[in-house]
Amino acid sequence: MKEELFVQRLLALHYVHPVPLNKLQPLLNSDPNLCEVDKMDVLRLSSLLNLPADKAKRVSSTYSEALKTQFKDAYRFHGITPIPFNHELYPSLLHELVDPPAVLYAKGKLELLIAKWKIAVIGSRKATIYTEQSLNYIIPPLVEKDIVIVSGLARGADTMAHHSALRYGGKTIAVLGSGFFHIYPKENKELAEEISTNHLLLSEYPPYTGPKRWHFPMRNRIISGLSNGVVVTEAAKKSGTVSTMEHALEHGKDVFAVPGSIQSELSLGPHQLLLEGAKPVWNGYQIIEEFIQPKS
Repeated sequence: MKEELFVQRLLALHYVHPVPLNKLQPLLNSDPNLCEVDKMDVLRLSSLLNLPADKAKRVSSTYSEALKTQFKDAYRFHGITPIPFNHELYPSLLHELVDPPAVLYAKGKLELLIAKWKIAVIGSRKATIYTEQSLNYIIPPLVEKDIVIVSGLARGADTMAHHSALRYGGKTIAVLGSGFFHIYPKENKELAEEISTNHLLLSEYPPYTGPKRWHFPMRNRIISGLSNGVVVTEAAKKSGTVSTMEHALEHGKDVFAVPGSIQSELSLGPHQLLLEGAKPVWNGYQIIEEFIQPKS
């Protein structure tokens, strides 16, 4: 019962103040059960959440109102499962992030969260047929080994990665930069429905949250954090994809980059990553041999 009350309070707080765990940690340290938030002195709450006093007051009052909603039941009605940071299904790799999600919202096959091997595939929203052709060599060997393909449902490389996983009979996880009531981009709504039914759709945002520009770099850290390794196809030299992968390299993630034509601007990103320590890849067996199959 105590755990259920904590989950209800956490879901209510996250509904009105949807921030990563590191932003909530000072409050959790002070009020581990979240039972004092609505009664806490505004200046103290302001200090713990690092918010201006007026915003802290708003969080306190809206939190008190939100407590009246049974969030687990409300989410269940929409086929959504909230997974708090202390839940047994919460991926342990995400706790290695500086800013892990406080809550993950999931639709679909929850067992994919605890699949042993996951490979992220990301790249430019302007990806060309070269990405699609490359994935025809990379995805099938991974699917043969029951490796889950993780991407972000964005236009371009992400969409190609999800479709490739489906085409070859694999499993895929799509991490959104919005809540489930606002699938973005809209043309991927049917793909999102397929994934949420037979695979797994994830977001760190409550369902009402629309897509914002800054959500997508945040989403990328989850894609990388969930995965054992990351494959980058086409990407511009200065892009969110490259900056995310540079962060992954700095934190010891296995990053694989697909080499491309020296005449293409979308090869500059992968080539820059290769200079910084990413591993060149042109088929999925290389990934398997690199860190999935035991080395003799």
